[in-house]
Amino acid sequence: MTTTRFAPGTFTPAPKRASAARMFAAQGRMETILFLRHGEQLLLSVIIPLIMLVATARMPLLGEETTIQQILPMILAIATTSSGFTGQAIALAFDRRYGALKRTGASGVPASTIIAGKVIAVAVMAGLQTLLLGTVALVLGWRAEPLGVLLALVVLFIGVAAFSALGLLMGGTLSSELVLALGNLIWVLLVGVVGWVLWSQGLDVAGWWTLVPSVALASGLTLAFDGSLPWLEILVLLAWAGAASAAAAKWFRFEA
Repeated sequence: MTTTRFAPGTFTPAPKRASAARMFAAQGRMETILFLRHGEQLLLSVIIPLIMLVATARMPLLGEETTIQQILPMILAIATTSSGFTGQAIALAFDRRYGALKRTGASGVPASTIIAGKVIAVAVMAGLQTLLLGTVALVLGWRAEPLGVLLALVVLFIGVAAFSALGLLMGGTLSSELVLALGNLIWVLLVGVVGWVLWSQGLDVAGWWTLVPSVALASGLTLAFDGSLPWLEILVLLAWAGAASAAAAKWFRFEA
């Protein structure tokens, strides 16, 4: 008589689809690992913003009167632009070019889960960026009240949504070569504009420049850290997020 240490039915096949929550978690984990293993992504999303934070705080690159209180919101906006827009758009475009999205979809993973996984990866990266840059800023002398930090996290979350939608739109509709060129060019323009606004007039009085998403995010963070609720900046970011999401839903392609 043979005995087994496994209960009857232990290895009975159960050919059923995983729950949406499990698929979201698994896809998000995979996309996050790929994001963190990509050297160019880390350079663009972490190393460059970190160098910019230390350099602008220690050297009068934006004027003698510019303080770390003004610099950190700008750097957080740049980091979000890097991970949510440029980095994601380029990675997505090359995934489409090499058929990675198509093969993932052929495994039975719904398109919505694939997109959600990429958004989760950007959200995780944004959290890591905020933690790292905030810690370094504290060492450099930055301070904020708890209410201001909570308001800033809300604004940052909306900014991540806006730039993620823009990244999905560009990376999911254009060719990889065009995305590589345009993504980096637009990043330079967005970073340049937000730096110029801080240097010339201050992010708390950005005026019409608030319509630029990077300026809206940096300005919103500046006001939030000061304890004010930046309604205008939030509305601008929500408008960008809504418009980009609608366009991506209409024109997004899983193949190049």
